[in-house]
Amino acid sequence: MNRIAVYPGSFDPITKGHIDVIERAAVLFERVYVAVVRNPAKSAAFTVAERSEMIRRSIPHLKNVKVESFDGLLTNYVKKKRSCAIIRGLRAVSDFDYEFQMALTNRKMYPKAETIFLMTDARYSYLNSGLVRQIAKLGGDVRELVPPYVAKRLENSRQRRVRLRRKGL
Repeated sequence: MNRIAVYPGSFDPITKGHIDVIERAAVLFERVYVAVVRNPAKSAAFTVAERSEMIRRSIPHLKNVKVESFDGLLTNYVKKKRSCAIIRGLRAVSDFDYEFQMALTNRKMYPKAETIFLMTDARYSYLNSGLVRQIAKLGGDVRELVPPYVAKRLENSRQRRVRLRRKGL
């Protein structure tokens, strides 16, 4: 039996909570695919390529983790990777209703993969990408919330927006 897992998400941007889940999944599975979702219906702060690069630069110590992107149905990607598990991070009870519904749907569509819920470390239970983007956009310090490279990218993005606003663009 293969021990391959897929951890899907938008990761816009990746946070220390995501990293915590990836590190723990990497211990449990022989191979973990961090699968960056391409969702044209969603407005992302960073492109799929940028998000993938931020993840790669945040986890060089995890040799059994590979970063890829996908679009379409998650279960099709999971089948393609011959994965036996879908990793989902939970921060709080409020996440569970949605994640439970998705897990049951994914099981119906592809019963060979189990959904594994990993609770993030309590230090990151309040953290999500949208909150990080908002803090960064308003000039707040996100260095405790995201890996160093991601904090730098967020600051560069904020500075670029400020320059464009000053130019009236």
